[in-house]
Amino acid sequence: MYILHFQHISVQTRPFQALSSHMWLVATLSVSPKTLPTTGVARMELWPGVWTVLLLLLLLLLFLLPALWFCSPSAKYFFKMAFYNGWILFLAVLAIPVCAVRGRNVENMKILRLMLLHIKYLYGIRVEVRGAHHFPPSQPYVVVSNHQSSLDLLGMMEVLPGRCVPIAKRELLWAGSAGLACWLAGVIFIDRKRTGDAISVMSEVAQTLLTQDVRVWVFPEGTRNHNGSMLPFKRGAFHLAVQAQVPIVPIVMSSYQDFYCKKERRFTSGRCQVRVLPPVPTEGLTPDDVPALADRVRHSMLTVFREISTDGRGGGDYLKKSGGVGEAQL
Repeated sequence: MYILHFQHISVQTRPFQALSSHMWLVATLSVSPKTLPTTGVARMELWPGVWTVLLLLLLLLLFLLPALWFCSPSAKYFFKMAFYNGWILFLAVLAIPVCAVRGRNVENMKILRLMLLHIKYLYGIRVEVRGAHHFPPSQPYVVVSNHQSSLDLLGMMEVLPGRCVPIAKRELLWAGSAGLACWLAGVIFIDRKRTGDAISVMSEVAQTLLTQDVRVWVFPEGTRNHNGSMLPFKRGAFHLAVQAQVPIVPIVMSSYQDFYCKKERRFTSGRCQVRVLPPVPTEGLTPDDVPALADRVRHSMLTVFREISTDGRGGGDYLKKSGGVGEAQL
Protein backbone atom coordinates (compact mmCIF):
# COMPACT_ATOMS: atom_id res chain seq x y z
CA MET A 1 0.00 0.00 0.00
CA TYR A 2 1.43 3.34 -1.04
CA ILE A 3 1.16 6.16 1.48
CA LEU A 4 2.09 9.72 0.55
CA HIS A 5 3.19 11.86 3.50
CA PHE A 6 3.39 15.65 3.57
CA GLN A 7 5.24 16.95 6.63
CA HIS A 8 5.24 20.64 7.53
CA ILE A 9 8.66 21.71 8.87
CA SER A 10 8.45 25.46 9.52
CA VAL A 11 6.44 28.50 8.61
CA GLN A 12 7.75 32.09 8.79
CA THR A 13 5.32 34.65 10.01
CA ARG A 14 6.92 37.37 7.91
CA PRO A 15 4.44 38.36 5.17
CA PHE A 16 5.17 37.88 1.53
CA GLN A 17 8.07 35.61 2.37
CA ALA A 18 8.52 32.98 -0.27
CA LEU A 19 6.84 29.93 1.15
CA SER A 20 9.20 27.65 -0.68
CA SER A 21 12.07 28.83 1.54
CA HIS A 22 10.19 27.80 4.68
CA MET A 23 8.52 24.58 3.61
CA TRP A 24 10.02 21.47 2.25
CA LEU A 25 8.38 18.37 0.99
CA VAL A 26 9.16 14.96 2.23
CA ALA A 27 7.77 12.21 -0.03
CA THR A 28 7.96 8.80 1.45
CA LEU A 29 6.97 5.67 -0.43
CA SER A 30 6.28 2.70 1.80
CA VAL A 31 4.94 -0.78 1.20
CA SER A 32 4.69 -1.55 4.91
CA PRO A 33 1.20 -1.51 6.51
CA LYS A 34 2.64 -0.12 9.76
CA THR A 35 0.78 2.79 11.25
CA LEU A 36 2.68 6.08 11.00
CA PRO A 37 2.55 9.01 13.47
CA THR A 38 -0.55 11.08 13.01
CA THR A 39 0.76 14.42 14.30
CA GLY A 40 1.19 16.81 11.41
CA VAL A 41 0.61 14.08 8.86
CA ALA A 42 -2.04 14.01 6.16
CA ARG A 43 -2.59 10.42 5.05
CA MET A 44 -4.20 9.31 1.79
CA GLU A 45 -5.10 5.61 1.30
CA LEU A 46 -5.56 4.32 -2.23
CA TRP A 47 -7.31 1.06 -1.14
CA PRO A 48 -11.19 1.04 -1.38
CA GLY A 49 -13.17 0.87 1.86
CA VAL A 50 -15.24 -2.04 3.12
CA TRP A 51 -18.54 -0.38 2.23
CA THR A 52 -17.36 0.18 -1.33
CA VAL A 53 -16.55 -3.51 -1.69
CA LEU A 54 -19.94 -4.52 -0.26
CA LEU A 55 -21.71 -2.14 -2.63
CA LEU A 56 -19.86 -3.59 -5.61
CA LEU A 57 -20.73 -7.13 -4.53
CA LEU A 58 -24.38 -6.16 -4.13
CA LEU A 59 -24.50 -4.64 -7.60
CA LEU A 60 -22.82 -7.74 -9.01
CA LEU A 61 -25.38 -9.96 -7.26
CA LEU A 62 -28.29 -7.90 -8.56
CA PHE A 63 -26.92 -8.34 -12.06
CA LEU A 64 -26.21 -12.06 -11.76
CA LEU A 65 -29.55 -13.14 -10.27
CA PRO A 66 -31.69 -12.06 -13.26
CA ALA A 67 -29.08 -13.47 -15.63
CA LEU A 68 -29.15 -16.86 -13.87
CA TRP A 69 -32.97 -16.82 -13.73
CA PHE A 70 -33.31 -16.43 -17.51
CA CYS A 71 -30.26 -18.46 -18.59
CA SER A 72 -30.12 -21.40 -16.19
CA PRO A 73 -33.09 -23.73 -15.59
CA SER A 74 -31.22 -25.28 -12.66
CA ALA A 75 -30.78 -21.89 -11.01
CA LYS A 76 -34.47 -21.16 -11.56
CA TYR A 77 -35.32 -24.47 -9.88
CA PHE A 78 -33.25 -23.63 -6.79
CA PHE A 79 -34.65 -20.08 -6.62
CA LYS A 80 -38.21 -21.40 -6.77
CA MET A 81 -37.66 -24.06 -4.15
CA ALA A 82 -35.87 -21.62 -1.84
CA PHE A 83 -38.75 -19.16 -2.13
CA TYR A 84 -41.30 -21.96 -1.65
CA ASN A 85 -39.76 -23.08 1.64
CA GLY A 86 -38.96 -19.58 2.81
CA TRP A 87 -42.47 -18.34 2.06
CA ILE A 88 -44.02 -21.20 4.04
CA LEU A 89 -41.78 -20.38 7.03
CA PHE A 90 -42.80 -16.72 6.79
CA LEU A 91 -46.52 -17.58 6.60
CA ALA A 92 -46.06 -19.84 9.63
CA VAL A 93 -44.70 -16.86 11.58
CA LEU A 94 -47.89 -14.95 10.75
CA ALA A 95 -50.09 -17.92 11.65
CA ILE A 96 -48.53 -18.68 15.04
CA PRO A 97 -50.05 -15.78 17.03
CA VAL A 98 -53.47 -16.39 15.47
CA CYS A 99 -53.38 -20.11 16.25
CA ALA A 100 -51.98 -19.51 19.73
CA VAL A 101 -55.30 -17.94 20.78
CA ARG A 102 -56.90 -21.43 20.77
CA GLY A 103 -53.75 -23.29 21.77
CA ARG A 104 -53.15 -26.72 20.26
CA ASN A 105 -56.39 -27.40 18.39
CA VAL A 106 -57.29 -29.22 15.16
CA GLU A 107 -59.47 -26.25 14.18
CA ASN A 108 -56.28 -24.24 13.67
CA MET A 109 -55.66 -26.33 10.55
CA LYS A 110 -58.31 -24.17 8.84
CA ILE A 111 -56.09 -21.13 9.43
CA LEU A 112 -53.04 -22.82 7.93
CA ARG A 113 -55.08 -24.01 4.96
CA LEU A 114 -56.44 -20.53 4.31
CA MET A 115 -52.95 -19.01 4.40
CA LEU A 116 -51.43 -21.62 2.07
CA LEU A 117 -54.10 -21.88 -0.63
CA HIS A 118 -52.68 -19.01 -2.70
CA ILE A 119 -49.23 -20.57 -3.24
CA LYS A 120 -50.35 -22.53 -6.30
CA TYR A 121 -51.09 -19.24 -8.07
CA LEU A 122 -47.56 -17.95 -7.42
CA TYR A 123 -46.17 -20.95 -9.31
CA GLY A 124 -48.81 -21.23 -12.01
CA ILE A 125 -49.97 -24.67 -10.85
CA ARG A 126 -53.61 -25.56 -11.50
CA VAL A 127 -55.02 -28.08 -9.05
CA GLU A 128 -58.15 -29.96 -10.17
CA VAL A 129 -60.09 -31.91 -7.52
CA ARG A 130 -62.41 -34.77 -8.44
CA GLY A 131 -64.45 -37.08 -6.23
CA ALA A 132 -64.66 -34.81 -3.17
CA HIS A 133 -68.20 -36.14 -2.62
CA HIS A 134 -66.65 -39.45 -1.52
CA PHE A 135 -65.63 -38.01 1.85
CA PRO A 136 -67.87 -39.48 4.58
CA PRO A 137 -69.98 -36.55 5.83
CA SER A 138 -70.03 -37.06 9.58
CA GLN A 139 -67.65 -39.69 10.90
CA PRO A 140 -63.93 -40.19 11.53
CA TYR A 141 -61.79 -41.81 8.85
CA VAL A 142 -58.19 -42.28 7.74
CA VAL A 143 -56.97 -40.60 4.55
CA VAL A 144 -54.11 -42.30 2.70
CA SER A 145 -52.33 -40.46 -0.13
CA ASN A 146 -49.31 -40.94 -2.38
CA HIS A 147 -46.26 -38.83 -1.54
CA GLN A 148 -44.12 -37.29 -4.31
CA SER A 149 -42.50 -34.13 -2.94
CA SER A 150 -43.04 -31.14 -0.67
CA LEU A 151 -45.39 -29.85 -3.39
CA ASP A 152 -47.94 -32.37 -2.07
CA LEU A 153 -48.82 -29.62 0.39
CA LEU A 154 -50.58 -27.74 -2.43
CA GLY A 155 -52.87 -30.66 -3.28
CA MET A 156 -53.46 -31.43 0.39
CA MET A 157 -54.57 -27.89 1.19
CA GLU A 158 -56.87 -27.93 -1.83
CA VAL A 159 -58.85 -30.96 -0.71
CA LEU A 160 -58.24 -31.13 3.07
CA PRO A 161 -61.52 -31.98 4.84
CA GLY A 162 -62.63 -30.42 8.11
CA ARG A 163 -61.02 -31.58 11.39
CA CYS A 164 -58.34 -33.47 9.48
CA VAL A 165 -54.68 -33.36 10.50
CA PRO A 166 -51.62 -35.06 8.99
CA ILE A 167 -49.41 -37.59 10.72
CA ALA A 168 -45.85 -36.38 10.19
CA LYS A 169 -42.33 -37.42 11.10
CA ARG A 170 -41.08 -35.96 14.37
CA GLU A 171 -38.25 -34.06 12.67
CA LEU A 172 -40.82 -31.59 11.31
CA LEU A 173 -41.51 -30.44 14.86
CA TRP A 174 -38.07 -28.80 14.92
CA ALA A 175 -38.48 -27.03 11.56
CA GLY A 176 -38.60 -23.55 13.06
CA SER A 177 -41.82 -21.59 12.71
CA ALA A 178 -43.38 -24.29 10.50
CA GLY A 179 -42.96 -26.90 13.23
CA LEU A 180 -44.58 -24.70 15.87
CA ALA A 181 -47.48 -23.80 13.57
CA CYS A 182 -48.05 -27.50 12.79
CA TRP A 183 -48.02 -28.35 16.48
CA LEU A 184 -50.60 -25.65 17.21
CA ALA A 185 -52.75 -27.05 14.37
CA GLY A 186 -52.83 -30.49 15.99
CA VAL A 187 -50.46 -32.28 13.60
CA ILE A 188 -49.53 -35.69 15.05
CA PHE A 189 -45.78 -36.32 15.21
CA ILE A 190 -44.30 -39.82 15.19
CA ASP A 191 -40.72 -40.92 15.75
CA ARG A 192 -40.38 -43.50 12.98
CA LYS A 193 -37.05 -44.72 14.35
CA ARG A 194 -38.72 -45.98 17.53
CA THR A 195 -41.26 -48.60 16.60
CA GLY A 196 -42.60 -48.92 20.15
CA ASP A 197 -43.29 -45.20 20.41
CA ALA A 198 -44.96 -45.15 16.98
CA ILE A 199 -47.30 -48.00 17.96
CA SER A 200 -48.16 -46.22 21.20
CA VAL A 201 -48.94 -42.98 19.37
CA MET A 202 -51.11 -44.83 16.85
CA SER A 203 -53.12 -46.37 19.69
CA GLU A 204 -53.72 -42.91 21.14
CA VAL A 205 -54.70 -41.61 17.70
CA ALA A 206 -57.24 -44.42 17.33
CA GLN A 207 -58.91 -43.30 20.55
CA THR A 208 -58.80 -39.66 19.45
CA LEU A 209 -60.49 -40.51 16.15
CA LEU A 210 -63.48 -41.91 17.98
CA THR A 211 -63.77 -39.54 20.94
CA GLN A 212 -63.02 -36.21 19.24
CA ASP A 213 -64.34 -36.80 15.70
CA VAL A 214 -60.93 -36.25 14.09
CA ARG A 215 -59.71 -37.43 10.69
CA VAL A 216 -56.04 -38.11 9.99
CA TRP A 217 -54.02 -37.86 6.76
CA VAL A 218 -51.25 -40.43 6.27
CA PHE A 219 -48.65 -40.92 3.52
CA PRO A 220 -48.31 -44.72 3.64
CA GLU A 221 -45.23 -44.76 1.42
CA GLY A 222 -43.36 -43.34 4.39
CA THR A 223 -41.08 -41.08 2.33
CA ARG A 224 -41.12 -38.92 -0.77
CA ASN A 225 -41.01 -40.75 -4.06
CA HIS A 226 -39.56 -38.71 -6.96
CA ASN A 227 -39.67 -41.57 -9.48
CA GLY A 228 -43.14 -40.98 -10.85
CA SER A 229 -44.68 -44.10 -9.33
CA MET A 230 -45.64 -45.44 -5.86
CA LEU A 231 -43.45 -47.12 -3.29
CA PRO A 232 -44.75 -50.13 -1.31
CA PHE A 233 -47.12 -49.06 1.47
CA LYS A 234 -46.26 -49.27 5.15
CA ARG A 235 -49.13 -50.71 7.17
CA GLY A 236 -49.37 -48.29 10.10
CA ALA A 237 -52.29 -46.34 8.62
CA PHE A 238 -54.21 -49.53 7.91
CA HIS A 239 -53.65 -50.90 11.41
CA LEU A 240 -54.94 -47.56 12.70
CA ALA A 241 -58.11 -47.76 10.61
CA VAL A 242 -58.77 -51.39 11.57
CA GLN A 243 -58.16 -50.70 15.27
CA ALA A 244 -60.60 -47.77 15.22
CA GLN A 245 -62.96 -49.57 12.80
CA VAL A 246 -63.19 -46.45 10.61
CA PRO A 247 -63.12 -46.30 6.78
CA ILE A 248 -60.06 -45.54 4.67
CA VAL A 249 -60.35 -42.76 2.07
CA PRO A 250 -57.67 -43.09 -0.65
CA ILE A 251 -56.51 -39.87 -2.36
CA VAL A 252 -54.32 -39.91 -5.46
CA MET A 253 -52.30 -36.96 -6.78
CA SER A 254 -51.22 -37.20 -10.41
CA SER A 255 -47.57 -37.25 -11.40
CA TYR A 256 -45.71 -33.92 -11.31
CA GLN A 257 -43.18 -35.01 -13.94
CA ASP A 258 -44.44 -32.60 -16.59
CA PHE A 259 -43.67 -29.51 -14.50
CA TYR A 260 -41.45 -30.67 -11.63
CA CYS A 261 -38.46 -33.01 -11.49
CA LYS A 262 -35.90 -32.89 -8.70
CA LYS A 263 -33.37 -34.99 -10.58
CA GLU A 264 -33.47 -32.76 -13.65
CA ARG A 265 -33.67 -29.54 -11.57
CA ARG A 266 -36.82 -28.54 -13.42
CA PHE A 267 -39.74 -26.57 -12.00
CA THR A 268 -42.21 -24.88 -14.35
CA SER A 269 -45.95 -24.22 -14.34
CA GLY A 270 -48.37 -27.08 -14.87
CA ARG A 271 -51.49 -28.93 -13.83
CA CYS A 272 -52.16 -31.52 -11.15
CA GLN A 273 -55.28 -33.62 -10.61
CA VAL A 274 -56.32 -34.77 -7.13
CA ARG A 275 -58.72 -37.74 -7.17
CA VAL A 276 -60.67 -38.78 -4.06
CA LEU A 277 -61.63 -42.46 -4.27
CA PRO A 278 -64.64 -44.14 -2.61
CA PRO A 279 -64.06 -45.02 1.06
CA VAL A 280 -62.92 -48.54 1.92
CA PRO A 281 -64.78 -49.95 4.95
CA THR A 282 -62.90 -51.75 7.74
CA GLU A 283 -65.77 -52.91 9.94
CA GLY A 284 -65.24 -56.47 11.05
CA LEU A 285 -61.61 -56.61 9.90
CA THR A 286 -58.84 -57.75 12.23
CA PRO A 287 -55.07 -57.15 12.27
CA ASP A 288 -54.66 -60.32 10.26
CA ASP A 289 -56.55 -58.67 7.40
CA VAL A 290 -54.25 -55.62 7.27
CA PRO A 291 -51.69 -56.92 4.69
CA ALA A 292 -54.42 -57.79 2.17
CA LEU A 293 -56.20 -54.49 2.89
CA ALA A 294 -53.02 -52.46 2.28
CA ASP A 295 -52.29 -54.29 -0.99
CA ARG A 296 -55.85 -53.82 -2.21
CA VAL A 297 -55.87 -50.09 -1.50
CA ARG A 298 -52.45 -49.60 -3.10
CA HIS A 299 -53.52 -51.46 -6.23
CA SER A 300 -56.61 -49.26 -6.66
CA MET A 301 -54.58 -46.09 -6.07
CA LEU A 302 -51.87 -47.19 -8.50
CA THR A 303 -54.46 -47.86 -11.20
CA VAL A 304 -55.93 -44.38 -10.78
CA PHE A 305 -52.45 -42.82 -10.63
CA ARG A 306 -51.59 -44.30 -14.02
CA GLU A 307 -54.90 -43.11 -15.44
CA ILE A 308 -54.75 -39.49 -14.32
CA SER A 309 -51.03 -39.18 -15.02
CA THR A 310 -51.34 -40.21 -18.68
CA ASP A 311 -54.66 -38.75 -19.84
CA GLY A 312 -53.21 -35.27 -20.46
CA ARG A 313 -55.45 -33.76 -17.78
CA GLY A 314 -53.59 -34.73 -14.65
CA GLY A 315 -49.83 -34.69 -14.30
CA GLY A 316 -49.16 -34.68 -18.03
CA ASP A 317 -47.85 -37.15 -20.57
CA TYR A 318 -44.63 -38.16 -18.83
CA LEU A 319 -45.73 -41.74 -18.18
CA LYS A 320 -46.66 -42.17 -21.84
CA LYS A 321 -43.03 -41.95 -22.86
CA SER A 322 -41.38 -45.22 -23.69
CA GLY A 323 -39.02 -46.15 -20.90
CA GLY A 324 -40.37 -43.45 -18.60
CA VAL A 325 -39.61 -43.98 -14.94
CA GLY A 326 -43.23 -44.39 -14.01
CA GLU A 327 -43.87 -46.92 -16.76
CA ALA A 328 -40.82 -48.95 -15.91
CA GLN A 329 -41.79 -49.39 -12.28
CA LEU A 330 -45.51 -50.06 -12.66
